[in-house]
Amino acid sequence: MRYCSTRAGVEGCSFRDVLFSGYAADGGMFMPENLPSLSAETLRSWRRLSYQQLLCEVCKLFIPEQEIPTDQLEGLVSSALSSFSVPDAVRLVQLKDSLSILELFHGETLAFKDLAMSCTAHFLQYFLCRDRQHATILVGTSGDTGSSAIRSVLGLREVDIVVVFPRGRITKIQELQMTTSVAENVHVFAADGTSDDIDVPLRKLFADADLVQRHHLMSLNSVNWSRIMVQTAHFLFAYLQLTASPPEGDTLPVLEVLVPTGGAGNITAGFIVKRMGVPLRLVAMVNANDIVHRTVQSGDFSKSSSVTQTLAPAIDIQDPYNMERVFWLLSGRDGLMVKSLMEEFQKTHKLSLPPLLHQQLCEVLSSGSVSDDGILEAMRRCWQENHYLICPHTAVAVWRHYQSPIRPGENRCCIATASPYKFQQAVQRAGLTLQLPESLQVLDQLETRCAELERSDDWEETLRRHIESISSQRNS
Repeated sequence: MRYCSTRAGVEGCSFRDVLFSGYAADGGMFMPENLPSLSAETLRSWRRLSYQQLLCEVCKLFIPEQEIPTDQLEGLVSSALSSFSVPDAVRLVQLKDSLSILELFHGETLAFKDLAMSCTAHFLQYFLCRDRQHATILVGTSGDTGSSAIRSVLGLREVDIVVVFPRGRITKIQELQMTTSVAENVHVFAADGTSDDIDVPLRKLFADADLVQRHHLMSLNSVNWSRIMVQTAHFLFAYLQLTASPPEGDTLPVLEVLVPTGGAGNITAGFIVKRMGVPLRLVAMVNANDIVHRTVQSGDFSKSSSVTQTLAPAIDIQDPYNMERVFWLLSGRDGLMVKSLMEEFQKTHKLSLPPLLHQQLCEVLSSGSVSDDGILEAMRRCWQENHYLICPHTAVAVWRHYQSPIRPGENRCCIATASPYKFQQAVQRAGLTLQLPESLQVLDQLETRCAELERSDDWEETLRRHIESISSQRNS
């Protein structure tokens, strides 16, 4: 298994190469040069596997034995998932009106990103310890990524992590989960802007090949292929749990998956699984920041004039950067075309998809957009009918379920990306109540540490100097 860039300028990379990268040197994103196929026989053999066992099988497809031996790979995955609060790390709940919800938020920071982040951090530590190296992780976050990334590497001697979050645009709990992490290897910045604003200087820093090489600079955003790889297991697990195994020779049943969508990492993982041969019907559900919805509906892949603050802040995103991976797959791996399209988008913030590419996108992806009122409506109804509380991001998917009831014989799953405990204000606005767990109640009593990035500052230069300083201190 080798990896290449979506923009045709880099190829033949190992898993270790892409694990230790952010964007590729040509500005693109790493993808496998060839996707493995999953036969009906393979899917049948995987039906009785636990989530952890299934995840190991997925990782073996993309991580060669000579890079991480199988026994060590299984140990790394087991260790990564050992701190989750439910036995198999994830949980599937089935509610009234055929509403099935896959809970992915049982990690330490109560968000789905803990699953991929913890595994990726363990892979990272494996290579760093083996090679006696140090890495600096640079992460921009719209809410949950930062705290999950911090928790995954907290206190590791081999890693420093620099996290930038949009000040005033995330919940208090999300912010405190980052700023109360005062370990020596954690460096948190609050930026006066949106998560899309933050992505601009980060792209420039990762495009500096010398900086990346000298400081072993890498990303734990879903820019990192390892994150996407682990997230493919979510879709495989849901499929195997919610569909019946047909007799040999029969057509495999279809599963529709409703996915709350921001940076489009989960949707990309689902599309990769679909390309590997699993019959998924994917629905990207967004809030008022509807660029993915507009792209599917009309081919208009253009940013709005500003990012709208909603009750689902982790998907308040106007630059769904993982869509580049989707466009690359749909185009038949045409890296030069993708490079042209994405450079135009980055330059003008506007892009009209070529008609054929738009047609291909519509054939594999549906979409919908939900207002804050719709989010609150879904939260209330789910509680009233099931006494089951959902977070506002999960409500974006559940709203679609309520608006489009499932037909007899069909299979559907809603992805639950975060715990409602992290979004107390939205829960209260829905007229509902919850008692925060002690681990969250104590956050506002802890010491905090955070540096400010004002709008007038040169964010790229400030972060560059900080990265240089980290290496200088580590080498002194």
